[in-house]
Amino acid sequence: MSNVNASRETGAAALSRREKIAPPKKYGVYLLNDDYTPMDFVVNVLTEIFVLPQARAMAVMLLVHHEGKGLCGVYTLDMAQTKQQQVMRRAKREGHPLQCTVEEV
Repeated sequence: MSNVNASRETGAAALSRREKIAPPKKYGVYLLNDDYTPMDFVVNVLTEIFVLPQARAMAVMLLVHHEGKGLCGVYTLDMAQTKQQQVMRRAKREGHPLQCTVEEV
C-alpha cells in the first residue's frame, strides 16, 4: 500500500512542477526598410519563408515601406532566429541589402 501512495505523491509533485513552468517567450521577426531592395523580392520572401498569403505579404511589404519596419511573424526564439537567417542568406545571395531583426514581444 505504501508504494501506491508514493506513486500518487510523485505524480502530484510532478504535476505541481509542470504547473510552475512558464511558457516559452515569443519573438517577433521584423523586416527593415531600405531604399534598394525591390518590393517584389520582399513579397517573395514573405510568401516563401514566412508562408504568408499573397494579400498579407503585400500588406506587410507596404508596412515596411511606409513605416520602416514590419512584423513578419511571432515564433519561439530558435524558430525566429532560423527565419532571420533564411532571410539574410537569401537577400545576400540575391544581392539585396534587406535587413531582418528578432525582438522579444
